[in-house]
Amino acid sequence: MSVAIEQSEMTTQPLPRHHTFEKIAALQANVERVIRGKSEVVQFCIAALLAKGHILLEDVPGVGKTTLAHALARSLSLSFQRIQFTSDLLPADIVGVTIYNQDAQEFEFISGPVFTNILLADEINRATPKSQSALLEAMSEGMISVEKKRLPLPDPFLVLATQNPIEHVGTYPLPQSQLDRFLMKLTIGYPNTIDEKKLLRSGGAHDALEHLEPVLEAQEVRDLQEQVSTIHVNESLVDYLMAIVHTTRTHAEAAMGVSTRGALTYFKACQALAMVNGRDFVIPEDVKRLAGPVLSHRIVMKDRRLLRGDVTPEQRFIQRIVSEIPVPR
Repeated sequence: MSVAIEQSEMTTQPLPRHHTFEKIAALQANVERVIRGKSEVVQFCIAALLAKGHILLEDVPGVGKTTLAHALARSLSLSFQRIQFTSDLLPADIVGVTIYNQDAQEFEFISGPVFTNILLADEINRATPKSQSALLEAMSEGMISVEKKRLPLPDPFLVLATQNPIEHVGTYPLPQSQLDRFLMKLTIGYPNTIDEKKLLRSGGAHDALEHLEPVLEAQEVRDLQEQVSTIHVNESLVDYLMAIVHTTRTHAEAAMGVSTRGALTYFKACQALAMVNGRDFVIPEDVKRLAGPVLSHRIVMKDRRLLRGDVTPEQRFIQRIVSEIPVPR
């Protein structure tokens, strides 16, 4: 008992600030050995991890969504599982199943792949709503209910889901309640010409991925997550953030605005992004950069007609209101 108490007291000690930034920088550099030319996407993913949030990667096939998930997992000494979502996937395939053990003469629970630190939910919109909802409780509470028992998931726990925005045949769009559980919705996009040429010369990212070594232990990740709440946010920035959130709720073009959960995660994501960028305070640029990734999938527009270009109506709406609200000085 005394040993456990001493270990607990040791792990609650905060890391020195310079050590914190060095660890995060090492993690980002390690992931970017595989995902080249996408520093902002990598930063956002690390910020989501530190803010204890989940990530939805929506992009066309072949741009590195699955590779990004593998690179992040390999850079951390954490357990990793992948679920390929299909139309015949059952909730038990995600959560686990209870079977009768004849030797022990009792029922026992065989845990599913959700009992891991990092879960890659590949092509999540190909599974039925019933299977998709199996992740709701896990993403929201870090717990799973099985046979009237609540079982905790490993800590930390991160769901990184992918989906293809182009294909609609055989897919089931995520309901708003499920989308709201994702801290960020990100796109990777095509690499620039220089980075893509290097990728062609090297034969792809497979070799770099295979040689990745972990740079952070599980306890170090937990310590970093605990430090996010210590990042300072000026009162004027809180008002600025709330003005953006409030506008999504009252604007004539929006049928549904950002929820209170969305506002809370927006605030925490700004703190996490500041820490990723080596600061112990939030600046207006953090709030502006995260508005699209954190808020666009949480709102519903009255007019859902598709607009031309790569930007969705929700993203364009968020960009517009952020540009219109005065930035605090």
